[in-house]
Order: sequence, then structure tokens, then C-alpha cells
Amino acid sequence: MIYIGLPQWSHPKWVRLGITSLEDYARHFNCVEGNTTLYAVPRAETVLSWRDRTSDDFRFCFKFPATISHNAALRQCGDLTADFLARMSPLADRIGQYWLQLPAAFGPENLPALWNFLDALPKDFTYGVEVRHPSFFDKGPDEQALNRGLHERGVNRTILDSRPVHSAIPDSEAIREAQRKKPKVPVHALVTASDPLVRFIGSNDMKQNQAFFDVWLKTLPKWAEKTTPWLFLHTPDIGQAPELVHTLWPSLRQAFPDLGSEPAIPQQNSLF
Repeated sequence: MIYIGLPQWSHPKWVRLGITSLEDYARHFNCVEGNTTLYAVPRAETVLSWRDRTSDDFRFCFKFPATISHNAALRQCGDLTADFLARMSPLADRIGQYWLQLPAAFGPENLPALWNFLDALPKDFTYGVEVRHPSFFDKGPDEQALNRGLHERGVNRTILDSRPVHSAIPDSEAIREAQRKKPKVPVHALVTASDPLVRFIGSNDMKQNQAFFDVWLKTLPKWAEKTTPWLFLHTPDIGQAPELVHTLWPSLRQAFPDLGSEPAIPQQNSLF
């Protein structure tokens, strides 16, 4: 099995595609990358509404708030973490995984703080960690220590594939902004736990995206033999994400015969 989703469940450009709400999104996808919690903890009534608007088989992959991962750098944040998990508790049985998106400044010297943080988390959930410091991508002792520590704790190393967007021609503001903001780090396709999570950051060139994605068509099915992979598809202009889904779905379905039909989202060019 594989979970496939987008980084958010709504966008102004999707309204004309018939996706106006979380309910609409959940009819097409079985999971979503919860970026919203990185910036703010949602209100209690909002969390309850998310539960009411999804089914039991839908999964959220929420990020820990930046107050924990960035501001506190995982130190002395037990109360913040407890409050966050308590706020999200109505969705406990629909959490795919909680994950930390750590800043590039979070380097090898901070690994003890990471281990202390992870060891204090409830064992009821699956967790992931996305790192961005260069030392965690050089295959040296620092990266080995990171991978070993995650494996020992059963924590997934979130994998960022930003090759397409950084190979794109910067011919739009969306591309230029994505190239400024998205980390340019090597793709280390490795599994440290049972739910490897891949974030594929595409460009606005769908032919190029397909070429870069081909390696994942070999890797993901192998992982699925022993794990449950998660795949989130991004584009610089998120409004274009359904087009990326449309581009990749035939090859994904070939790699995963049980995947089912392509999400029935009208294509942009059919609306104009």
C-alpha cells in the first residue's frame, strides 16, 4: 500500500476543479501533508471540524509547530509539545505521522536534543524527522549517527526530493520563490522506520517531473514490500499540483496495480 497526497487540501485555483473544501479533497486523496500546524496550533473547534469532514481511513501528517522545532530548537518545550498533542487528540486515530521539519541551523551538535525530544514523545504515534543541515547529507559520521539514532527509535527520516524545482528554468515568480525557499540537498533515499515519507517538489515542467520521478517508480514499490510509503506531491505554484498528479498517476498505477483509478479531478485546460 502507498499513501499519496498534496501539501494542502485547498487552493483558490482548485475551486474551478471542484475542490472547495477538505471534504472535496478527501474524496480524491487518502492523506494530506499538514503544513498548517507548522505556523500555528489550530483552534479546538477547527480540529473537531477536520474530524467531522473526513472518514476513518483518511490520514493527516501534521508538522510539529515551529515554536517547538525552530524557536525552542527542541529544548524545554515539553509543555508546548503536550499542548499541541492534546489539541490534536480528536484526530488521534487519523494521524499518519507527526513530523519535525528542522531548520538548516539544526546541526550534529543538536542531536542530543533531538534524541531527548523523540524519547519523550508518546509511543502511540508514528514520527518523522526532516533535516536540512549539510552534515546530514555527506554520508559521514554525522549522517550515520542521525540515521542510526532514528532507526533505533523507529522514527522515519523524511526524504526531500527538490531536484525538479532546482533544475527548472526560473521563468516565473513561483519558480523563483520556490528555488529560494526549498532546500537544495542531495536525495538520500533510505528507510529508517516503517513509514518512509517522500516529499517530491516538482517544477512547472511536467515532462521534466516525470523524468525525475522515474527513480521513485522503482524505489517505492520495493519499499512497499516491507513498509508503508507516503508520497506528497508539490509544485511551485500549488495550484498546479493536480496537473502533477495527472502526469504521474499512470506510471504510479503501473507500479502499484492496486492503487485504483486516477483522482477524478478535471484538468485545467478543460475549463478554459
